[in-house]
Amino acid sequence: MDGFFPKLLLIFFTALGVVLGAAVVGSLAAVIVGQPPLRTMTRLALEIKIWAIAAAMGGTFSAIELLGQGFLEGQFRVLAQQLLFIIVAFIGAQVGYWLIQNLAGGK
Repeated sequence: MDGFFPKLLLIFFTALGVVLGAAVVGSLAAVIVGQPPLRTMTRLALEIKIWAIAAAMGGTFSAIELLGQGFLEGQFRVLAQQLLFIIVAFIGAQVGYWLIQNLAGGK
């Protein structure tokens, strides 16, 4: 993905997919071991959000390196792009959690 906006969409949907996939597949494991699947699904969605953000960013080291480059070397455009990517990844993970939470019946 070459463009800025396609990369934003990719990051958003990757974070969303990680949360949704982990919660749904994890709930299958809960069914196998006799645990309540909806409660497990909600708990997994909450716990996996930070990992979904890291996965959507392509790993944390490259993002931290680019943040440092933007901040320390005065490349504010790179800094702004990385911050926007992190925010979009967080929004994608939060939307996934919200969907799972509503699917499971809320709090």
